[in-house]
Amino acid sequence: MSRICHIDIDDSGLPPVTPEMEQERKVAVFDLLEDNSFTLPSREGRAVPEGPYRLALAIRDRRLVVEVAQESGDRVGELHLSLGPFKQVVKDYDQICASYFEAVKRLPPSQIEAIDMARRGIHNEGARVLQERLEGKAEIDLDTARRLFTLISVLNRGA
Repeated sequence: MSRICHIDIDDSGLPPVTPEMEQERKVAVFDLLEDNSFTLPSREGRAVPEGPYRLALAIRDRRLVVEVAQESGDRVGELHLSLGPFKQVVKDYDQICASYFEAVKRLPPSQIEAIDMARRGIHNEGARVLQERLEGKAEIDLDTARRLFTLISVLNRGA
């Protein structure tokens, strides 16, 4: 099965998250486990280890590390991605999320909707960056990329 069945997030050593960020993370994990697409491509003619897969996300040495294992826990490998390509989009996403969370408290629905549309646009950009960075390493659909980008942005806050 080409999907993620479990996800761990190693945020040890990072600053605590805000309640809003924690809620975003919980929703992203829930939605990700409900519906996702994650496929490992074959390499050099070798058989692809079967899924579903367990992922562990962490920031190490200023890189995103995605540990991949089979559902049984048998390790498949690690994906290492530079955080550089994510830097600006994560910064923009964090800023628009902060604006959105503030707007929800005090602005009328029409203004909240405008900020939310901008937030979704930046979120989609982050998802596209993730899909590009994973090219040749793993294949994910846009919804899976969006949810993983949410988790990356929460992790990246302290990197």
